[in-house]
Amino acid sequence: MQEAAASPPPVLPDRMDCCYTGCYCEENVWKLCEAIRERAPRALPECHTVFLSNSHKMIPIWKQKCGKGEDPVIWDYHVILLHDGSDGQRVIYDLDTVLPFPCPCDTYIKEALRSDDIIHKNFRRKLRVIPADEYLKTFASDRSHMKDANNEWRKPPPPYPCIKTSGE
Repeated sequence: MQEAAASPPPVLPDRMDCCYTGCYCEENVWKLCEAIRERAPRALPECHTVFLSNSHKMIPIWKQKCGKGEDPVIWDYHVILLHDGSDGQRVIYDLDTVLPFPCPCDTYIKEALRSDDIIHKNFRRKLRVIPADEYLKTFASDRSHMKDANNEWRKPPPPYPCIKTSGE
């Protein structure tokens, strides 16, 4: 009897061991990319950062931790990580979902994104896909988008310094 081949180790640690700050998905994903670069650098070319948004800055995503029951959360944007493995498996890493971590891509699309056929046209998502290594080199944030008119934090920032590029 032939033994089944062992699954390759995940490119990221368990969800609980990942760097996470609520409402800072773009930084959370940058930290996931950084962890892959350190932990499994050969997998980095298989990874992509996916920005979801639209011109109305209102996109529904289901199965989010901050959601209520079966209702979607309406984000202005959301950022997730796609690992398109050399073994043919595609998984999504989303630290804000209640779905598995990682989640098979097909499951994530079906459960969290759902079909455009059921979404009003003003809420339909557009995606921007960026290779993880490019994201690590080019993403920077001063977090100003998280401050209100009185310069107060809408949500507390991560405990680490702002992410900067080599040129900024």
